[in-house]
Amino acid sequence: MQSRRPMWEVLIGRRDGNVSLASEVKGNIPSPFQNFTSLRQNYENNGLTVRDLVVLSGAHTIGVAHCGTFNRRLYNFTRKGDADPQLNPMYADFLRTKCKSLTDTNTPVEMDPGSSSFFSSHYYLILQQHMGLFQSDAALLTDEDSGRIANELMDKETFFEEFQSSIMKMGAIGVLNENEGEIRKICSMANS
Repeated sequence: MQSRRPMWEVLIGRRDGNVSLASEVKGNIPSPFQNFTSLRQNYENNGLTVRDLVVLSGAHTIGVAHCGTFNRRLYNFTRKGDADPQLNPMYADFLRTKCKSLTDTNTPVEMDPGSSSFFSSHYYLILQQHMGLFQSDAALLTDEDSGRIANELMDKETFFEEFQSSIMKMGAIGVLNENEGEIRKICSMANS
């Protein structure tokens, strides 16, 4: 990944729980299938704002997603064999060349075509062109305030500054205090 400049200071020495359970995560992490109302509620439940929601969605400028996270938008959006009407038809055609059927759940596809290895504000440009990969991306344009914010974030300096602030806010969610958890020696494993 390249950003061509430092983005934010990552805090270290954070305490982790002694046990990690996937069941505790499910309701706290947004799904690519969510509509705007449920996304907003998810963020508000974690002390974040609509602005944070739109800013942090810009992280979709980097990386890939597997077809299973969006192929229903291509083949069976309303369970009638149709495509999501909010998805750019030419982009949908392109995505069908990557994800050849509804049963293809593993093929990786760039989340931000042409910019997936660079941290940039390009995501907001493609969002305005109805080329957001996930249903949750398209949902940002269904609300007047979030659509306006997405438009403002096409300016890369604005996006970089606001992303730094929002990611720091997100990083402060659910921080354990000195009597809880542990500082892990190996991040992926609880200390023995």
